[in-house]
Amino acid sequence: MLKNWLKIFLYNAKNNKFFTALNTLGLSIGIAALIFAILYWNDEHSYNQWNPEKDTVFTVATDLGNDLVWPYSVYPLAKYMKDEPSIQEFCYFNNWYYYELVHYGEKKQQINILDTQKNFFDFCPFEFVKGDINTAFPDENSIVLEEKIAQSLFGKEDPIGKEVLYSKRKMIVRGVYKIPGKSSFEPDAVTNLLEKARLKGNEDSWGNFNFGLMLKTKSPEDADKARKAVENIYFEYRTKPYAKEEGLSLEEYIEKNGTIKIQLTSLANSRLYSPVEDTPEGKANYQLMLIMLGLSILILVLSVVNYVNLATANAIKRAKEVGVRKILGATKKNIIRQFIFETVIITIMAIVLALVIVELSLPYYNEFLHKSLVISSGQFYLQLIVIFFVVVIMAGMLPAIYVSNFNTLKVLRGNFGRSKNGVWLRNGMLVLQFAIAAFFIVGSYIVHQQVDYMSNKDLGLKGDQVIEIYYRRPYYDDPAIMFNNYTVVKQELSKINGVQAVAATAFSLGGGAGSSSGFIYKDQRIQAKNMAADFGFLEMMQIKIAKGRALSDKFSSDTINGMMINETAMKLMREKDPIGKTIDWNGEQLRVVGVVKDFHLEGPQNEIPPMSFFHFKTIDWMTYNLDKIYVKISADEMGSALEDIEKFWVSKVDTEYPFSYEFIDKQYKRSYQEYTNQKNLFSLLNGVVILIALFGLFALASYSIQRKMKDIAIRKTLGAETKVLLKELSIQYILFCVAGFILATVPAWILLNKWLENFAYRVDVSFVPFIIGFIVLMVLTLVVVLSRAYAATRVNVLKYLKYE
Repeated sequence: MLKNWLKIFLYNAKNNKFFTALNTLGLSIGIAALIFAILYWNDEHSYNQWNPEKDTVFTVATDLGNDLVWPYSVYPLAKYMKDEPSIQEFCYFNNWYYYELVHYGEKKQQINILDTQKNFFDFCPFEFVKGDINTAFPDENSIVLEEKIAQSLFGKEDPIGKEVLYSKRKMIVRGVYKIPGKSSFEPDAVTNLLEKARLKGNEDSWGNFNFGLMLKTKSPEDADKARKAVENIYFEYRTKPYAKEEGLSLEEYIEKNGTIKIQLTSLANSRLYSPVEDTPEGKANYQLMLIMLGLSILILVLSVVNYVNLATANAIKRAKEVGVRKILGATKKNIIRQFIFETVIITIMAIVLALVIVELSLPYYNEFLHKSLVISSGQFYLQLIVIFFVVVIMAGMLPAIYVSNFNTLKVLRGNFGRSKNGVWLRNGMLVLQFAIAAFFIVGSYIVHQQVDYMSNKDLGLKGDQVIEIYYRRPYYDDPAIMFNNYTVVKQELSKINGVQAVAATAFSLGGGAGSSSGFIYKDQRIQAKNMAADFGFLEMMQIKIAKGRALSDKFSSDTINGMMINETAMKLMREKDPIGKTIDWNGEQLRVVGVVKDFHLEGPQNEIPPMSFFHFKTIDWMTYNLDKIYVKISADEMGSALEDIEKFWVSKVDTEYPFSYEFIDKQYKRSYQEYTNQKNLFSLLNGVVILIALFGLFALASYSIQRKMKDIAIRKTLGAETKVLLKELSIQYILFCVAGFILATVPAWILLNKWLENFAYRVDVSFVPFIIGFIVLMVLTLVVVLSRAYAATRVNVLKYLKYE
């Protein structure tokens, strides 16, 4: 029986190559889209699942109110958390990696280094292949290496006890580890220099939110107790003293400033559900993951609907075959099984083709997501089996039942007409196709609008001909020595032909500021970004001054107690003219000399935060964060100047690292690259969806017109004009198009507004994208339908009248 079914399938496939190819291609595209989404989904859900502590270790995010949630905590919490019974252990760490060179003899390698406290491996128990995880950090000069890095540096030598050089420090290798699976921490090396380099001196700095923090509890149920304990510490040792300093009652202070809240996220969930990027590997774009999964499911549904329409349209050609089989004794169940068997074959072919598409496209997909996904794992193949059965049931059942119900006598007489039962279902599927296509067309247009809006938005500065150089400054205990070293570099750069200005900062344009401190003005407390910079930076970037003046070396006080704020900070101060006013900045009494007009620091998609500007000498510890040098170059001498800068840099400044720079304009574009990628993805899927929808429209139009061929032939014989026939044949599809568009309007409006909530500055969803989407959909519909209808009016009428 199976052999007979297979022969029939091959015979029909050979005689209907076009329809078979469309069926297979349509399904394969839908399945491929879902495979891409599943690979992404599986990868993101695998993070930290290997970690036995994943349910009892929590990352800490600090909610300062006013929608300000940070991945940073303050160090003074430490001495009070030790006495909290709900907190078993805690660990401070950097939320980023140092990308630095490590030397061993003549060998050197640039790696990602995590700086943390010495109990880090109690929270992330990597598998130690050499050394003891319990004694990994006996002192601050210890370093632990990842297995591949250790092999690269030491070869076959045993690295334990060997000395390596890192940032002019001699470090002893105490262990070698490997990470069992995807992790929120995937460093090439781990050190415990954090204690001395950054934590020391911050024991009483309640305004310096600069450090990542993890808490461990005895059980997952203790998380809420731990959260309340940390919030209570803030309340007792930060809120109450601050209220006293401002001369307010506790109730008045809380009513005005609120209290600090804590959000804890377990390592098991941090990758997906953390409110902020609180670990070096960042957090997943959960919204993008849901968007991709949702769109891929829509495309698969569209593909299945397309398959059903094509199958039912083609089934009319097999009506006599079904009639003969019924006469010979075939039951409905037997015919249903036969057609489901054919769907199984096509689905298998579609899955194979989908896997080929995925394998060929995976490098581009990985580049889009910044991933290294591969087609593997038992979980994926189980999911593929589920997809197979779902597609077979959804795509195979309806056409099989449809064909099995053909009236035997009518089909053998040559009358392939069907009753109107089920017509509403086929038309409904076409309306659904139109709705999905309309959603994609409108969505693609709005996504393009938003990305173009960000690309053209005024940033509040001019980055033309300005490059950013990452400055690996030599480390000294005295910040004055570090600043003097930079000054020498600045002087030499300024001598190069074409260089117009040079200035250093402790933040990155397009990247943000990694430090924030609170300041108090009268009864207002403002948590602002620390914007330490050298003189001349604002002028170089053409950042305008709203009030007062810029910091300048002409005023000696500007390196003692002078500072500037931006317009956002001024609004929070509730002071119309803050010039000359004194503020309490983290215990320092500073005087405002100017107000900077708001400009975008992190990118045009993010809200502009309050900012505090000062010179490095004013707040000398910020010199430890001086790692960006900006150079403005004449456009006429750009090429030669860059060559001279590189020669100077690799010979005098940083002899071990390759010279690298980035134009400011490109950095800002990179800040919203994620959304540019989403735009490109939506455009690609939009094309795929339109193509599949046109397949389905072509199929149903062919089917519908084929049923009306005898009517067309009679009317042509009676003298009906072609344009009249075209109008009557296309009118129902115009109505279907309108119905599908209306069906898509509300979901498109709601979901696209939800997506636009990601942006502090956004376009409005107007009626224009919907009008354009409707016009595009209508034009495509008419092109397909009228072409099929016109072809039908050109046929030989005798062919359809000879039986009458």
